[in-house]
Amino acid sequence: MCGIVGYVGHQPALDIAVDALRRMEYRGYDSAGVAIVDNQGHITVEKKAGKLANLEAALDADGRDKITGTTGIGHTRWATHGRPIDENAHPHQSYDGKVAIVHNGIIENFAPLRQELEDAGIELKSETDSEVAAHMLARSLDGSDGGSTAGDFEASALSVLNRLEGAFTLLFTHADHPDRIIAARRSTPLIVGVGENEMFLGSDVAAFIAHTREAVELGQDNVVIITADDYRILDFAGNEQQGRPFTIDWDLAAAEKGGYDSFMMKEIHEQAAAVRDTLAGHLVDGRIVLDESRLSDQDLRDIEKVFVVACGTAYHSGLLAKYAIEHWVRIPVEIEVASEFRYRDPVLDRQTLVVAISQSGETADTLEAVRHAKSQGARVLAVCNTNGAQIPRESDAVLYTHAGPEIGVAATKSFLAQVAANYLVGLALAQARGTKYPDEVTREFEELETIPALIDKVVAKGDEFIDMAKEIGAIPTMLFLGRHVGYPVALEGALKLKELAYIHAEGFPAGELKHGPIALIEDDLPVVVVVPSPKGRAVLHSKIVSNIQEIRARGAKTIVIAEEGDQSVVPFANYLIEIPETSTLLQPLLSTIPMQFLAAEIARQCGNEDIDKPRNLAKSVTVE
Repeated sequence: MCGIVGYVGHQPALDIAVDALRRMEYRGYDSAGVAIVDNQGHITVEKKAGKLANLEAALDADGRDKITGTTGIGHTRWATHGRPIDENAHPHQSYDGKVAIVHNGIIENFAPLRQELEDAGIELKSETDSEVAAHMLARSLDGSDGGSTAGDFEASALSVLNRLEGAFTLLFTHADHPDRIIAARRSTPLIVGVGENEMFLGSDVAAFIAHTREAVELGQDNVVIITADDYRILDFAGNEQQGRPFTIDWDLAAAEKGGYDSFMMKEIHEQAAAVRDTLAGHLVDGRIVLDESRLSDQDLRDIEKVFVVACGTAYHSGLLAKYAIEHWVRIPVEIEVASEFRYRDPVLDRQTLVVAISQSGETADTLEAVRHAKSQGARVLAVCNTNGAQIPRESDAVLYTHAGPEIGVAATKSFLAQVAANYLVGLALAQARGTKYPDEVTREFEELETIPALIDKVVAKGDEFIDMAKEIGAIPTMLFLGRHVGYPVALEGALKLKELAYIHAEGFPAGELKHGPIALIEDDLPVVVVVPSPKGRAVLHSKIVSNIQEIRARGAKTIVIAEEGDQSVVPFANYLIEIPETSTLLQPLLSTIPMQFLAAEIARQCGNEDIDKPRNLAKSVTVE
């Protein structure tokens, strides 16, 4: 959640901060704010509830030229504690006006800390858990807390950090120390950007990609002090630590819309490349190779059970992983929402593989599931789109999706890339356990490699899908049906519509219709049906054709997604969407795409013009 930027250098910090927030607003848009430190011992704070445009309007009204300084911090908020109002927006200042902080995450022990501050006579201005950190730092620096760190910015910051519980990223600035920012991370993201005579901090690399592609990955419970020409990394005890430098493999253009009217539309059109890049380099000498692995083939052969844990769209990709792994590897697979996993005491041991799927690699629920699995002795394999994120760092093996930056909050290209990566995991397990011969693994991989070209064919028909959506118009509800691998696709289609159009949408296994959901069918209710190939699963195909007839008989308006040439569904389709023929397991990589277009345009018909920023949501969920 929340986007954070920090800058120390030679350029106007205000421009740097606002530009960074613009590229990170997808992380939260309940409020935005900046704090700029000048060289006269003064901090200027400007913050506004709502989207970044509100902050920019306030800055223009006050006069941007009046805000000087080459050190600054910024924040775009997804609200946890406290309503999205001006007072709760970040940055927060201390009682003496000398400290300004921004925070991502949750300070779990903020209630006793807040009480302690109030007992000391300090009046807090916000309802947030974050504000306590600003006052605590001021008290530590001026000595009013009775500690021994008075006058020492670094020691005071460490003292405060060691009193905080929870998951957080914090940036500290001080009016008397305009040459530096002190920052820390615990289970939420923070990356250092290294420029020429300037240093950056960001929740992700989008914060500084316009200025440098050189970055440093921080470890868990790391503190970093940045100045214009250097950075130092410490642990919470003040001991020197080493970060991991890396070069960002995408540029500014990848984070811009590139002529599309939204990031979501741009990212839908990038799906073929995302799948192609995810597959690239993973078949070497007839063997599937992972990006990182501390697991031997014997470790993989010893696996007797697989758990897949994920949230949201990633969970739907995990459902497809279950179909592929059980089919290819012949071992049982359980799929579970990550937020529930550790609370039900699952049975885990060294013969269990937990596959953790997360686009950001920072998803709090999934990270905690990984930690629980590790504590029980299980092996963990991460599927992730972000190099160096916390989940892959804590896993035994990693397979990265190479979807590039995904700015639209509703996942599109990351979903298809995850599905492709999950299938690679299945093939790697089949290879290790000997359930598929090398030539069979190669054949399955080569079929996967044909998919990007077919994805392009479906995406090219996007205008047809948009026209359909315009005809369907603003609707109050929509249902999605599928069988076998079509069921997770139906769930994903329903989720997209909920996220973007703010209407009720539900995905069902088509066979469950007669067990209750068919009661929902009424005249003109739009129902999307994902039809399996008649060549792959003939019995499933005939049954879902019957399901279409059943809902048509009750007045439903059917939107049927079927393979080209499948004439059996034509009489029962109000709208027919044809996709290229492919194998059963690979069809979701094609059948999902029309639903993305439909959801985007129906959302606009329902009044949501900003499909990149659906209300109440954020791209990366770093709180439980």
